[in-house]
Amino acid sequence: MPGNSSRRGAVRKTNKKPAAGSGGRVRRGLEGKKSTPKAEDRVYHKAHKAKAAKEAAAKKAGSRGGPRRRTSDAEWIAGRNPVVEALRERIPVTSVYVAESAERDGRLREVFKLAAEHGVGLLEVSRAELDRLTNGAVHQGLAAKIPAYEYAHPDDLLAAADEMGEKPLIVALDAVTDPRNLGAVVRSAAGFGAHGVVIPERRAASMTASAWKTSAGAAARIPVAQTVNLTRQLKAYQDAGCFVVGLAADGDLTLPELAADADLAGGALVVVVGSEGDGLHRLVAETCDRLVSIPMAGVLESLNAGVAASVALYAIAESRARL
Repeated sequence: MPGNSSRRGAVRKTNKKPAAGSGGRVRRGLEGKKSTPKAEDRVYHKAHKAKAAKEAAAKKAGSRGGPRRRTSDAEWIAGRNPVVEALRERIPVTSVYVAESAERDGRLREVFKLAAEHGVGLLEVSRAELDRLTNGAVHQGLAAKIPAYEYAHPDDLLAAADEMGEKPLIVALDAVTDPRNLGAVVRSAAGFGAHGVVIPERRAASMTASAWKTSAGAAARIPVAQTVNLTRQLKAYQDAGCFVVGLAADGDLTLPELAADADLAGGALVVVVGSEGDGLHRLVAETCDRLVSIPMAGVLESLNAGVAASVALYAIAESRARL
């Protein structure tokens, strides 16, 4: 009967030994061996040397307060006018992408000229590829790529002042979410002799293309540091000998009074600027040694962060110049 394995001749018997590789011969030769060590754990491998070099660099950075942080991804500037302005303002563009068959107008010709002068690479891609790279932005056949911004550590700002033989002057921003305000503060800080700007890592503006543009290139000349907790960082600055003042409409000290006090204006100073709408957070305000108001004429209640920082830094710079 078909399928009946018990019938004679249904199963073929053999006395041959199992073929090599079948698992039946010298089983221990087929047993798994120990896992291969990772490349970075093998002392002779270049990955191990790279890991050691990275750890040494991190340790060195830690002696200054910690490693620098980078924004997570590169950023894109899309559109003809924005790209032209970015190159004019010397924003650190790494490459310019031009769509195939893009119209060669005056702006595109200027981009070619500026890119050649600044050593920026030009790449021609399909329009579909440029759509993908810019996430569907209106690019008009032209886009520029900006690398991830490298933030300083807050302690680096103190070190910079020490290297210059000057008393630290640092600007800290509390809940400023507009990148244009951040860029304006960075520009004022660079113009009035501050040693850097500190911003919170979360719920705050970061160094985007818009901030770079507003800073008019100042972001390349002055460090911007990020901190996980602004209140804790202000306390660290106080422990380092800095006097922390916060700009507030109801401050108990006016800006002219601060500028007239040589010990305050001329000493190690941190100026904290809050958002235009909410001002300083309660914990940040309580951490400040003094709250400083900017006298206003008329009914205008407050200035935006960029303008307030500029006014305060100008008054402090004038005071320091008289010392």
